Amino acid sequence: MPDHSPADRTPDATDLPEMPKAQVRENTANSIPGGVALLLGLIGVLAGVGGIVLGGTQLKSGASGIGATLLVVGIVVLIGSLFAMAGLNMVAPGEARVVQLFGRYTGTIRTDGLRWVNPLTTRTKISTRVRNHETAILKVNDAYGNPIELAAVVVWQVADTAQATFSVDDYVEFVSTQTEAAVRHIAIEYPYDAHDEDALSLRGNAEEITEKLAVELTARVQAAGVTIVESRFTHLAYAPEIASAMLQRQQAGAVVAARKTIVEGACGMVEDAVTRISEQDFVELDEERRATMVSNLLVVLCGDRSPQPVMNTGSLYQ
Repeated sequence: MPDHSPADRTPDATDLPEMPKAQVRENTANSIPGGVALLLGLIGVLAGVGGIVLGGTQLKSGASGIGATLLVVGIVVLIGSLFAMAGLNMVAPGEARVVQLFGRYTGTIRTDGLRWVNPLTTRTKISTRVRNHETAILKVNDAYGNPIELAAVVVWQVADTAQATFSVDDYVEFVSTQTEAAVRHIAIEYPYDAHDEDALSLRGNAEEITEKLAVELTARVQAAGVTIVESRFTHLAYAPEIASAMLQRQQAGAVVAARKTIVEGACGMVEDAVTRISEQDFVELDEERRATMVSNLLVVLCGDRSPQPVMNTGSLYQ
């Protein structure tokens, strides 16, 4: 396994997946305020109805030529006004409309409110709100081959509506699949716990690993016009079949570390005690008495049980 230092915070370009380039980019669709279009449409409807009524009146009065003309014009204006009003769209905040004319992408409406576009176009609604996606608990092997369980949550948002609509079949499913692939790839690249203190691990370097996850996710979903806001691991643990063994290993490491700290502290205290006794010269200590005192002090300070004193009625040398 290669040695990853904490300073190495972004994956190499060769490690990132190569996605196809976008064939279409988002641009703004030609539209006008819907209020104006609605007003003109209503005027047209009223004019058409008025023409039909007036033409019928003229026909009844015997003016067949003028009546027929007014009737035809009124019908045409009415149908045209109703057809034109079909181009009205209500766009809510956090939504957009992808506009197509006979299959060709013409632009996107992001301005919220009532808008009007060419009624011959088709308008597809797409959400631009921020979304969450949480993966299921995945079981994979880490860099050391140990089975682990992990899950992640990804916050994402559609940035390019044209790519999200035309570059992939279903951008929501695409994000879900690529998120799972990225989480699995990150998990097999790093160990759960690193043996080397300078190496990255999933448990010990969560910030660095999640940043690498976000970089890889961004590279994977950019083809769908999606931007990654944030990504975090929500579950990280050893698989149940090795959890007890790894727990014992962690406990043993903690005990060793604690003992090491206790011994280092005890040695410092014994050194201070011997130094003070020698400096104040109220007890003469030869090498054997010094060794005995050091041994007794270390037993008292390093023992995990309360010491039991032993009264010596003779001398140290008997």
